[in-house]
Amino acid sequence: MDTKKKLQCVLLIDDDEVTNFLNRRVIEYSKIAEHVEVKLNGQEALDFLTDKQTTDNSLLPCLILLDINMPVMDGWEFMQEYTKEALDQKKNMNIVMLSTSTNPDDIKRAASLPFVKAFKSKPLTSEVLEEILTNYF
Repeated sequence: MDTKKKLQCVLLIDDDEVTNFLNRRVIEYSKIAEHVEVKLNGQEALDFLTDKQTTDNSLLPCLILLDINMPVMDGWEFMQEYTKEALDQKKNMNIVMLSTSTNPDDIKRAASLPFVKAFKSKPLTSEVLEEILTNYF
């Protein structure tokens, strides 16, 4: 991938460790990010985002790949809380829902959320990643 500027950080939010491993490999192979952060549910991700805002803004993600079905806090609940958070960097964060769901209601619901840029089906591939980068960066 011939990207002029690397993304500072990509945040993966998914409870499936195999999926996270594979997604991380696709991102690292594509050489599009300085850092890949993995969180296993929406609450861990929110905690990470609010902590990084106060401690190290440079580790705030430019791209968030968000699963829907997770324990503790799922993707929909994450988006509800994310919308309420006063994160200075929201305008610089692009959220893409990455799910196995093919339910048209999920796709419509994701499209209605103000901070969600796209809804993509798993698995993440180099082609899908390239499309995300082309469309949103």
